[in-house]
Amino acid sequence: MARLRTTTPARHPYRTLSLTAVGALLLGAAAFFPASGQELEPVSSTSPDTTAIDEHGRLSVCGIKLCDENGDQVQLTGMSTHGIQWYDHCLTDGSLDALADDWRADVLRVSMYIQEGGYETDPRGFTDRVHELIEEGTERGLYVIVDWHMLTPGDPNHNTERAKEFFQEIASVHADKDNLLYEIANEPNGVSWNSIKGYAEEVIPVIRAEDPDSLVLVGTRAWSSLGVSEGSDHSEIVADPVDADNIMYVYHFYAASHDTVHYDTFERAVRELPLFVTEFGTQEHTGDGPDDFSSAQRYLDLMEREKISWVNWNFSDDFRSGAVFETGTCNAGGPWAGTDSLKPAGEWIRERIRTSGLSG
Repeated sequence: MARLRTTTPARHPYRTLSLTAVGALLLGAAAFFPASGQELEPVSSTSPDTTAIDEHGRLSVCGIKLCDENGDQVQLTGMSTHGIQWYDHCLTDGSLDALADDWRADVLRVSMYIQEGGYETDPRGFTDRVHELIEEGTERGLYVIVDWHMLTPGDPNHNTERAKEFFQEIASVHADKDNLLYEIANEPNGVSWNSIKGYAEEVIPVIRAEDPDSLVLVGTRAWSSLGVSEGSDHSEIVADPVDADNIMYVYHFYAASHDTVHYDTFERAVRELPLFVTEFGTQEHTGDGPDDFSSAQRYLDLMEREKISWVNWNFSDDFRSGAVFETGTCNAGGPWAGTDSLKPAGEWIRERIRTSGLSG
């Protein structure tokens, strides 16, 4: 399921914050203020002055389902950024306003690569940018997934100390928020489930020391395919789960590549494990190629029935078919709302986000 992301446009600088600026943001981000002068439709059944976070609060696992603070099962639907080392310029006030208000998304996944020009090249700068995006998502009433986007190398243990340092700071600064989810390993690959489990059992206590009630998302073997892409399945997780409460296991799929055995395993797994789909596309596993909307809809129908939350890849103008915006949209500053600047996959996923999850 590894996506071919090595051919990329020139790196765009990301904005950074001083520690003083981070503190100022934290003090001022408690309220949600619509960023557009237009009259906007409220999200779900909330009033114009109420966000989904206000209504549903901190999320947790009840049984094997995602539940809100009232104990009601919920499904989140939304978008993942592309790697912020490449496409930070797509994350503007206007684009994030559109995601929250026009797309009616519930959740933003902040995809921070570790290698490939990411976190390891500038830990302070990337951490500061994640702080800022957490605040921007919170202001717009979005749940925010902090995605530790390890991919190459595929062993999460290669980055354990980096992960501990990063998540300790993120959790300590944002522990008072109800909308944060921690995805601690994007797509482990080429390693055993036991290795992934061991990594998770090292990193989760670091987060919980700062944010005891946090919801943690754990990547699974073989590019978060529940092991299927390397000849296994979810039974290895069922037999030897991570020793931690309030966690969900991650599943990723790309509809044009992952039907039949991938879908069948996922269908069985949703009845045995707490699952969260933090990344999927309507294309091939490269994030490119023709769209298979029929296969993707089959997955979405199952996830709606089973209340499985999902996030689509990706909210950028990358040249691949899986990026929702036409190439050049981000440099042009939009348009962000509506469908004029969207690729076919963008139009398809926008409509489904608008009519699903907490907004459905």
